[in-house]
Amino acid sequence: MKVCVHIAILTMGFSGLVAEVLLLREFLIIFSGNELSIGIVLANWLILEALGSFVFGWKAEKLQNKLETFTVITTLFFIFLLVVIFLIRILKRAMGISIGESIGLIPMLYSSFLLLLPVSTLHGALFTSSCQLYSTLSGQSTASVGRVYMYETVGTLVGGILCTYLLIPYLHTFQTAVWLALLNFTVCLALLVLHGKARLFRRTSLVGLSALIILSGYGVSAGQVDKLHHYSIQAQWKGHNIVHYQNSPYGNICVIENEGQYVFFEDGVPSLITPVPDIPSVEELVHLPLLAHPQPKRILILSGGAGGVIYEVLKHPLIEAVEYAELDPLLLELLKKFPTPLTESELGDKRVTIQYIDGRMYLGTTQNVYDLILIGITEPSTLQTNRFFTKEFFALAKTKLHKEGILVLELPGSLTYSSEELKNLNSCIFSTLRGVFPHVRVFPGDGANLFLASNSPEVLAADTAQVLARLEQREIQAEVLIPWYIEQKLHPGWQEWFDRFVEGGAQRINSDLNPIGVFYSIAHWNALFAPSLRWLFRQFERINMEVIALLVAISLIFYLLFRPRTPRYFRAGLLLSVITTGFAGMIFDLILIFAFQSIYGYVFSWIGFLVAAFMAGAAGGAMLTTAVLEQISLRHFVKIELAIAGFALGCPLVLLVATAYSGGPDAFLLKLIFLALAFIGGFAIASQFPLANKLYLQEYVSLTQTAGLLYAADLLGGWLGGIAGAAVLLPVLGLVGTSVTVALLKLISFVVIVTQAHWQR
Repeated sequence: MKVCVHIAILTMGFSGLVAEVLLLREFLIIFSGNELSIGIVLANWLILEALGSFVFGWKAEKLQNKLETFTVITTLFFIFLLVVIFLIRILKRAMGISIGESIGLIPMLYSSFLLLLPVSTLHGALFTSSCQLYSTLSGQSTASVGRVYMYETVGTLVGGILCTYLLIPYLHTFQTAVWLALLNFTVCLALLVLHGKARLFRRTSLVGLSALIILSGYGVSAGQVDKLHHYSIQAQWKGHNIVHYQNSPYGNICVIENEGQYVFFEDGVPSLITPVPDIPSVEELVHLPLLAHPQPKRILILSGGAGGVIYEVLKHPLIEAVEYAELDPLLLELLKKFPTPLTESELGDKRVTIQYIDGRMYLGTTQNVYDLILIGITEPSTLQTNRFFTKEFFALAKTKLHKEGILVLELPGSLTYSSEELKNLNSCIFSTLRGVFPHVRVFPGDGANLFLASNSPEVLAADTAQVLARLEQREIQAEVLIPWYIEQKLHPGWQEWFDRFVEGGAQRINSDLNPIGVFYSIAHWNALFAPSLRWLFRQFERINMEVIALLVAISLIFYLLFRPRTPRYFRAGLLLSVITTGFAGMIFDLILIFAFQSIYGYVFSWIGFLVAAFMAGAAGGAMLTTAVLEQISLRHFVKIELAIAGFALGCPLVLLVATAYSGGPDAFLLKLIFLALAFIGGFAIASQFPLANKLYLQEYVSLTQTAGLLYAADLLGGWLGGIAGAAVLLPVLGLVGTSVTVALLKLISFVVIVTQAHWQR
């Protein structure tokens, strides 16, 4: 029976992590692949788990049928998991948002909160219920919470590994959820059978679980789960003819067809259209830069090349080689599965070489030098795309261009709609670009502003006569880029107009570890779709380290002058420490995920490793503390506080040094450093929780209420870290500023716990 309880707790942790990842991936598809939503979704998961743990902790003492209660909660958890997966897929329809339209941060916050509510609260209740079960079985009280925390963390570690290598690659979301349910129902059935004495409630539970196991097995074996999966996709894309829907390690791709026209969606955002693309935008993106160059021979296209761009590039007779880097091989496989004359022509040309690799990674490893580097990404709306708009990327691109080479990129633009947010976005990237390249020329437009950057003033000084002469000489056949249109685009007044447009805009530099460009991009789209919240984003932008340091100093001074002098505030200090530790844990997770994405661009194929490493460290920390729990005291608790603050300050420093001296992003050493940091961070965070429970129980007698309260405090801190970290701290302050903020918060809890220590019995 004891072994079975241990297995049940491990299974609970395993299932919680897998369910969390499944829901996170579904949300990412709906939220257009925006990595900032990771923090929001994880934060809501944690706060709702806290709610479930806290509420159940206060009710659990009165419950008599503890094992049956655990079984019922487990059953409800998986029923709601299936329901919520379906509801996420139809979320845009329910909100009246069209396919391809992005969802703002605030709608992300409340929609994910409401959808996660039943699943997360039930999983939080499972933790407290497990503590009660373990305590009853083992006869231990003080150590039981820490041991349950430890076993759950080990289960989470296993879930992270299996999710990466088994579940996500080979099963779709509904299959994974049903197999998880089958596993948990079997474990609960074993618990009920082994417990022995069968009262009416237990016999009813046995019959119910047996029926659920049979139903789940039938659903998997008879294909009913697959039917549910396909039905949910049809409901999600209602009104569209879906010809393919598939997840890859890099995201989700959906292909819809309408009278021979194919639209490829990546994470719900249209990425390319064949066989008739958006001709005006494609021709302007390709031909203006190529005509500005006297002899374009070797071209590099980083993403977005298929579906028209390569086709237009090949119209120039001087072209000798086109290299095209695309991160997700699945996209190009689907272009071959659904061929059109356009894609067959451009991808089958002998001058075209396709590289199945992230564009920035390829640029960093290739020895080739180019006449033009063309970025097929329109804005830094996510951390993955932001990597192509930073000073580090621009500096790298500069080294891969010939003397007369040109870097080409686009940003959202408008000749009629001028907003502060659009100005800041363009001004930020323009300032970043000018900080690297001596010559930058901008062609404003309705829909997109075209940026050309070069080391050569002569190239960007090409006038209308030169461009028209090259158009005629190269015999370029275009539908939109005809002489009168070129004369209009090259008028010198447009550059003056753009200079006036960005005047007074944000001059901040966009970088890998301070992705302010992502913040400006989100603020721009929020201003379009939720203008009532513009004031909120403007307040976020004003946050800086001086403001945070001042708030921390005021808080400490106020506390030291008016600090309470009663014993119960020692328990409040413990709660504050647990909250700030939960906050730090979430921030550490996000820092490593965001930093990995900023460097590599494919975090989802490694997120299982990062989570597993963090959970392995957490399991080690919880195990060590629990093993020596009777020998340690408040003095060790204070040292853990300092260790977490020290890690917060050291983590970004290690990342900066490792990035510079590890041999480059392709070096395996750098990935090992990421895993090591994840392990150390998890170890420091989890080592505090069992000791906090011991110290709190010295002042308070209820085990389940203490477990629920401290677990809720831990998750509350994680929720605050997810919301603040994803929406404000990381995009506005960057990794270094965010880490310093964590250290300052731990300083507050350290001072509080030290000054209240004399009240401990």
